[in-house]
Amino acid sequence: MNNNIYPCVWFDNNGSEAARFYCDIFPNTKIVDDTGMVQMLSIDGQSLMFLTAGPMFKPNASISFLIANEDENESERLFNALAEDGIVLMPLDSYPFSSKYGWVRDKFGVTWQLYTGEKGNTDQYFVPTLMYVNEQNGRAKKAIDFYTNLFPNSKTEGIMEYDGKEDTKGNVQHAQFHIDGFTLACMDSSISHAFNFDEGISLTVLTDDQKETDYYWNAMVADGGAESNCGWLKDKFGVSWQIIPKRLLELVGQSDKHKAKKSMDAMMTMHKIDIEKLEAANV
Repeated sequence: MNNNIYPCVWFDNNGSEAARFYCDIFPNTKIVDDTGMVQMLSIDGQSLMFLTAGPMFKPNASISFLIANEDENESERLFNALAEDGIVLMPLDSYPFSSKYGWVRDKFGVTWQLYTGEKGNTDQYFVPTLMYVNEQNGRAKKAIDFYTNLFPNSKTEGIMEYDGKEDTKGNVQHAQFHIDGFTLACMDSSISHAFNFDEGISLTVLTDDQKETDYYWNAMVADGGAESNCGWLKDKFGVSWQIIPKRLLELVGQSDKHKAKKSMDAMMTMHKIDIEKLEAANV
């Protein structure tokens, strides 16, 4: 399992509460770290990050988390637990593609798809699923090509297309693919939605050095992408990414709080993270 790539969910002021909630629901789940602003979870060995950073953004259904298992009772248990005080988007029922499936937005605004069936070629507990809507509708296959060509050790597992009855013919109904060993899924939707990809849920990529940082950053901001602050960017499909050198985490997490703050202050002035400048600030 590749934990150098993982999702990050933006919360207003309740990331710690959400982390405890998920620990009670999901098997083999624990809070690895909680700084107040950042919560790191391990869900059956898979990393999930929460950022408690204010009301500017909130998660929406453009990126949901799909949990697949072969036990209908477990799908029902998870659905009921996540639906409590939440909103049911698709009722738990039998569908042509699954004996028991449901889609729910939990009380924290995070959306989950509970799917009864085979997981496919992945060891992840959950699979982030990107939904291409509005101006991005119909671009799922282009996005798969872009990501699988950008990341090493990548491949497309399978693409199921609409036949024109339920959505635009040729649009992606469901696809699963892997980027550097991390599994993602995606779909198109021609329905008009009140949301788009944004910083409410981003994907984090931990890099080994400046060369790797530059590689992902430059490729993703090219051809319609956009730089943001503190290692954040949007790619040409509108998906938010954080390109974070592992050295940054070491510097801002060091035991010397004065140096850690200097590193954090330096990072706050950057768009793309510059490791050399971080090291200079750490002196």
